[in-house]
Amino acid sequence: MKHWTTFAAAGLIAAAALAPAKAADISGAGATFPYPIYAKWADAYKKVTGNGLNYQSIGSGGGIKQIKAKTVTFGASDAPLPGKELDEAGLAQFPMVMGGIVPVVNLDGVNPGDLVLDGPTLAKIFLGDIKTWDDPAIKKLNPNVKLPSQAIAIVHRSDGSGTTYNFAYYLADVSPDWKSKVGVNTSVQWPSGIGAKGNEGVANNVANTKGSIGYVEYAYAKQNKLTYTKMVNKAGKTVAPTSEAFQAAAANADWSNAPGYYLILTDQPGEKSWPIVASTFVLMHKAGDKAASAEAIKFFKFAFEKGGKAAEELDYVPMPDSVVKLIEKTWSSDIKS
Repeated sequence: MKHWTTFAAAGLIAAAALAPAKAADISGAGATFPYPIYAKWADAYKKVTGNGLNYQSIGSGGGIKQIKAKTVTFGASDAPLPGKELDEAGLAQFPMVMGGIVPVVNLDGVNPGDLVLDGPTLAKIFLGDIKTWDDPAIKKLNPNVKLPSQAIAIVHRSDGSGTTYNFAYYLADVSPDWKSKVGVNTSVQWPSGIGAKGNEGVANNVANTKGSIGYVEYAYAKQNKLTYTKMVNKAGKTVAPTSEAFQAAAANADWSNAPGYYLILTDQPGEKSWPIVASTFVLMHKAGDKAASAEAIKFFKFAFEKGGKAAEELDYVPMPDSVVKLIEKTWSSDIKS
């Protein structure tokens, strides 16, 4: 398995964005959530075909803007677009891979998995209602953890983000206060905290800020050796962020009955389910450049057929074969290539 730091990888992708793409290169932009696996798939695909992927990891909001402006062949978003918006922009949408979103903290003496949080407590932290790490609500969940009397420094996304969308969607599910005061969107009015760009930026800020908490896609927590928390799920069970927990939540996804593949996977039932699982989606024009669309679909087909093991190595959940068959029908019926 290839290893790299998220921050170095982000620099490489930025350099790639500034360099002119070769004629055969596939252009894409958007979500930072799938960047680690897109980079692995692109490396493998180039070795086989000689064709590269010029992907700008700029956040879901940026990806949606770029695909609508037709400056890239595909956009990537972790917040699926509703059917009306897809139709208005002439876009097709399909999921590529699933993964877990995890709270990460920087607390002296606290190791990965030591700290347990539940949804209502997590919402109160990000609302700014819980201000210190030794708050009674956190202590109740962690009777055996030595919690410091330290102010909580909140780190959140500053850019339009599908990771934020899914995180906020989960908090709205478990907290009426969050739902009424903040709500759900790719960008929200955060009650407190500091903003950082991309999963990379949140990971970097948490790593360098004592007493902090943030939220990132699990691959970023793993690659950067961040201290993730456990969570209490919908069934009341304490679970760790693992491939098995992500798969347990993803198993409930009913893609065949989701028009435009519009499906949110937070707070799924099941004793083993991780509560914040998200899909990342690809957006393509139905009537875009035929040659460019054909090249992009070849890459996605390669990723589905050959990229499952690479996805699992980074703790993503590959799309089930039955869903891939649905997506291939979407390619045939909706995208001219």
